This record gives sequence, C-alpha cells and structure tokens, in this order.
Amino acid sequence: MTSALKFLAFDTSTDMMSVALSHGDQTWHHHGVGGANASAQLIPSIHRLLAQAQLQLSDLTALVVGQGPGSFTGLRTACAVAQGLALGANLKVIPVDSLKAVAEDARQALLDAQDTEPFNPLEDVHIASVMDARMSEVYVGVYRWQAASAQWTSVLPLQVGTPEAIAAELSQLSQLSQWSQGGQVGLPRLVLAGNGFEVYKERFALQAFELSGVHVRCVAAVPHALALLRMAPALWLSKQAVAPEWVQPLYIRDKVAQTTAEREAIKLAKASGLTLPTSLPPT
Repeated sequence: MTSALKFLAFDTSTDMMSVALSHGDQTWHHHGVGGANASAQLIPSIHRLLAQAQLQLSDLTALVVGQGPGSFTGLRTACAVAQGLALGANLKVIPVDSLKAVAEDARQALLDAQDTEPFNPLEDVHIASVMDARMSEVYVGVYRWQAASAQWTSVLPLQVGTPEAIAAELSQLSQLSQWSQGGQVGLPRLVLAGNGFEVYKERFALQAFELSGVHVRCVAAVPHALALLRMAPALWLSKQAVAPEWVQPLYIRDKVAQTTAEREAIKLAKASGLTLPTSLPPT
C-alpha cells in the first residue's frame, strides 16, 4: 500500500535547492538558495526535515533525486549526497530527470488553478519543459501525462540548443494530430513549462506558435522536490529504483571544465565522507 511508503526527495539542478519528505499523505518540505550553497546546506536541510517527521534515514522506502540536466555543481552535489546517504542507510535511489519534475510541477499548477480550458490537467496532456541552460541555450524535454495510469512518458529525448532552434522544433511537433485534445485532429495545443521561454523571450518567439495555429500556454515551473514526491510512488512500484552506485548526473551538454564553485563543492562532499559519482552504468 502506498500509504506506508516514505520518500525523501531533493533537487539542486537550478539556483533553488528543494528538499521534501513524505510519509503517506503527510509531507514536509524546504526550499532555499541552491547553486554553490547547496553543497553546504543540503545535508543539514535533510536532517531537519527528518527530525520534523520524527523519522530516521533507515525508516525510508527510498530516496528520490533530480539527476539533471542543470547546474553541473548542483547535479554532482545531489548525486553525491544521494549515494552517500543511500549507502549508509542501505536504501535504493529513484533518479528522475529534472525536466520531468518541471513538467509535473506545471501539471500541478494547472490543477490548482482549476482552469480546464483549453488544457484539462485531468486528461492526457503534453508538456514541454524548457529551462535556461546558460551559455545562450535552453534544455528541453517533452512529456505526456497519461491520466489513466497517472504516469509520465517521454515524447522527445532531452536536448540542449538555442532558443530559436528549440522553439522551431516544438512548433513543428505540436502540430501533430496526436497532440490535440483527446487525440483527435483539432486546434494543436502545447503547454510550455519552466523558465527558458521567459529568460530568452526575445529569442523564443511565442508568436511563431500562434502563427502556425498552435495554442500555447506558458506555466512558470521548477524541478521542485514536491513534484518528485508525487511521482515517487508510481516510480517505486514500477521498479525504477536503483542501487546507489548507479546514480549519475544527467548532463546532456558535454562538460569542458570545472568552475571554482564546482571544485569547492567536490571538496566539501569529500570532507563529508560522501562518494562522488565517477563512472556511468553499463548500457
């Protein structure tokens, strides 16, 4: 029964650090400044939430971690902490791509708004997560919410590119008939979630969608740990949890060099006795 499940979730892929804990229907959460601060603040924040819930790490069902894409420092910190805590408490970890968490955060925002026209979050819907990737680029991932199974499926592989290129690709995809309401041919629709379309609003041309006959709705969203918690039970039941050593950052963009902040984060993680990710699992 899902009421007996207990999850600890965290995401530090952006400038926001988000931590949340669930025990059945009860939740506790904290969000604060991420980035370079996440390496020093994440573990104390986790311990505070556990104390509030009167739980030990060993009481948990599993950890849930946003594995990226996003800040290189943040991804390494999150994965290192997930590995260290899970190994120490003999837990498994559910890694979730952070853009999927953005889509879930947007879906919940639509649900809370109780505004079903023309996007009904209780029905199947496609959401494109578009997040600032710095260096004048955006990350994008497209997901379909399947209301019947209450699960997300990936529609478009994670990508990074210029705002212009990503907007053009999404405009073409959203004109496909299966993206229309109820899977029938009609007014193509698209929910854009995240912050990339706002950060690069001069380059991410929303008017191009309207000119193509695509109705667009933009929802500000982030990879919040509460979104990870909402997805956790279904992911656990579908056996998406892995051993700690297989938890790895999902970069998308190739890494060229470590910044000063990243080097400092790695030092702090090592000083805490945490295991840093060093290799990728076999494919």
